[in-house]
Amino acid sequence: MAHRTGQAPLATTLARGLDTVLDRTIAPGYTKLGLGLRRRLPTWPADPAPDALRGRIAAVTGATSGLGLATAEGLARLGASVRLMVRNVEKGEQVRAELLERVPGADLVVDRCDVGDLDDVRRAAAAIDAALDGRTLDVLVHNAGVMPPERTLSPQGHELSMAVHVLGPVLLTDLLRDRLAASSDAADPDDPAPSGARVVFVTSGGMYAQALRVDDLEYDAAPADYSGTTAYARSKRAQVELLPSLTARWAPEHVSVAAMHPGWADTPGVVDSLPGFHKLTGPVLRDAAGGADTAVWLGAVEPAPPSGALWHDRRVRPTSLLRRTRPSAADRRALWDWVQENAGLD
Repeated sequence: MAHRTGQAPLATTLARGLDTVLDRTIAPGYTKLGLGLRRRLPTWPADPAPDALRGRIAAVTGATSGLGLATAEGLARLGASVRLMVRNVEKGEQVRAELLERVPGADLVVDRCDVGDLDDVRRAAAAIDAALDGRTLDVLVHNAGVMPPERTLSPQGHELSMAVHVLGPVLLTDLLRDRLAASSDAADPDDPAPSGARVVFVTSGGMYAQALRVDDLEYDAAPADYSGTTAYARSKRAQVELLPSLTARWAPEHVSVAAMHPGWADTPGVVDSLPGFHKLTGPVLRDAAGGADTAVWLGAVEPAPPSGALWHDRRVRPTSLLRRTRPSAADRRALWDWVQENAGLD
């Protein structure tokens, strides 16, 4: 639906108010009902042009199922050449074949990358850099996710949720900065605000219930009390609280960074990790395409959205709803210091 111009101020105000109510009450706003209603509001932003990403290159981690697969398909339908970054190459090739049936003629490449293994991230980044051979990387979507039922360590000894959701994605992006910066160099010089590359973190609304625990980022203070869902939500909180630091770090290359949460989507991850939640909410869960909508939109819409914000259903959202989950500036600095040290950033 195209964004309507010339709206009466009252209609716009009422639409935004309804959207906010849906967001704050969670249950209706996060479901397919909330998405369906928002699409009918006069404030719903326009879709990207059908060929918005023609000639551009995108990469999506965790692209073999769920939101990652839907994001890859959405970007491909807009004309992007899409690199499917996956742990299991055989499964990745199967997904590539399935996508080609749904999006005939799409340019799809499978890259092996275990985002939770920092050594493999370094190998994958070098391989992608060489494969691109000086070409740009215009969109990078960090979707790969885990929710281990027991405290599990990455090959480098980090709690797996933090490794997959925080350390790996930040390191991967940093190692590909030259390719992302090239996207800005290739922008239209006549455009007064040329859009550079875009980095999107797929986070979770579950982070709203958790504070930033800089005193226990890897859940090792009481490992016997480990909760996979809590660790997942804490790592997603960390993603969001890193936005100011990542925006500042990548701004010189005109690389924008955003986070988005998909609401409640029906994905294999939800089925496997949250079977009770899936059974309770199944009838109202969004499909994967609905959950991925904002990630695709952020990667393609013009002009580029502002860097450093959290989004849901194409609108900027607050990063905290409760006072107890609102971190201090010192907490954010401590998180960034930890990431720099443990990801080995220069």
